[in-house]
Parts: sequence; C-alpha cells; structure tokens
Amino acid sequence: HVQLVESGGGSVQAGGSLRLSCTISGYTDNGYSMGWFRQAPGQKREGVAAIDRGGIITDYAHSVKGRFTISRDNAKNTLYLQMDSLKPEDTARYFCAADTLWFGLNPQYRYWGQGTQVTVSS
Repeated sequence: HVQLVESGGGSVQAGGSLRLSCTISGYTDNGYSMGWFRQAPGQKREGVAAIDRGGIITDYAHSVKGRFTISRDNAKNTLYLQMDSLKPEDTARYFCAADTLWFGLNPQYRYWGQGTQVTVSS
C-alpha cells in the first residue's frame, strides 16, 4: 500500500521561500514518477511540477518556471519542491502524487498525499 506524506507548508511573505517535502512508503522496485499539484479554494487542481523516476526529466507549469525547483532523493524516498520568490497567487494546498507511469502535469496519478497548506501574504 503506497502512502505519501507532505510536509513543509506554512505562511510566508511575498518574495520568501519554502521547501516542501513528500515521503513515499510502500515503494516498488520499479520506482515512481512523481509530481506536485496545488489547489486553491474554488479552483481546479493544477499541476505545478513533475519529475521522472530517475530525476532526469522535469516539467514545470509556466506560472512557476524559474521560481520553483522539483527534485528527489530516491535513497530517502523523498520528493522536494523548493519554492522561491513566492507570490500571493501561489497560495494553495499543495499535494504530491506518484504513479508508475509518466503523467507529467496531468492529474491522473494513482497515489496522492493529503496535502500541505502554503499561504503567501502580500
């Protein structure tokens, strides 16, 4: 049974930084492609960043490109999202997701965490 647990959310002023983490358990030998998504109240879930099993291929939403960096440490079964130059419009609940297939920023992943809240004030 695969479980994902996010951490690292919080409140920060515009221009600040946060680093989100997502630990995955119930790992398979083949590994998972993983992604970060976010959802603000009343909004659709939006793909933020994605990374393949080996950490080689990445994809970013246009709105975060150049400000957010996705990475992973497979030895620690952990996914990261470094968020810099945060803006009020980045305020949302952030979720990590995993799947044995590559879905990029498409929210078709099989496994999801419960999310962590990020609030950016102006």
